[in-house]
Amino acid sequence: MVNEVNMATETSLRQLTFAHSPDPDDAYMFYGFAQGAVSIPGYAIGHHLQDIQTLNERAFRGDFEITAVSAHAYAYLTDRYWALRCGASVGRGYGPILVAKPDFDLHKKPLRIAVPGKWTTASLVLDLWLAEKGLQAEKKIVPFDQILPAVARGEIDSGVIIHEGQLTYQQEGLKKFWDAGQWWQQATSLPLPLGLDVVRCDLGRPLAKQISQTLRESILYAQAHPQDALAYALEFGRGLDDALGKRFIGMYVNEDTLNQGPEVQRGLQTLYDRAYAKGIIPAKPVVQFI
Repeated sequence: MVNEVNMATETSLRQLTFAHSPDPDDAYMFYGFAQGAVSIPGYAIGHHLQDIQTLNERAFRGDFEITAVSAHAYAYLTDRYWALRCGASVGRGYGPILVAKPDFDLHKKPLRIAVPGKWTTASLVLDLWLAEKGLQAEKKIVPFDQILPAVARGEIDSGVIIHEGQLTYQQEGLKKFWDAGQWWQQATSLPLPLGLDVVRCDLGRPLAKQISQTLRESILYAQAHPQDALAYALEFGRGLDDALGKRFIGMYVNEDTLNQGPEVQRGLQTLYDRAYAKGIIPAKPVVQFI
């Protein structure tokens, strides 16, 4: 899904594009920008929507000044982007889940698992978990919003679900076999950073800090206008009703989103340390927060 919204009111304004996935939590965070309640003086904010795997790939090219990326992808991007202190998607005892039909055998060979993208954090934590269990799997990349129906139709054995599918998988007659967030919390006692909002380093630190602060103000504006912000966010909810939408947004727009504190930063570093130890990433990245 691709959607472009240009919020420029004057052609003389310089352009900044904010890219994020078409999901209720990201839309909720952007609500202040969407309503014109917050702005960055001298700049027009362009709004670009695309699935997270595509955004990861485009971040490698530096396509957008500000973009959501998976924590996994960011391990390769620290020389190009700074991590914003706000806007993160963090799971505390919850996260991507592995679902399948109730008669699924986790020890089936070959084990086939759909994942929502090579560079997603869901794929990374799955690799860590499989290594811990001594399991091998054939991973198939499937767009995130097509995994549930593909598993329900029997086209693939199982799938790792992100976004609102974490709350709706039972409607497809599927069962949860693993919760990455619960597993991570039991293993580390830390939150699991899943996605980050990042800003391109070539903008310079003063503007980057202003962007970080303004995004925080956009989130606070949404929290101050919860009903209207929820209605806006549910336009991106793919069938979520008000109750599930509110629950989902509460999972991923919270105090950790407003400020990635020391505990979340330790969670991110631990994720990278463990991925490096297993040879999943080639180096331990040095993360700089703005």
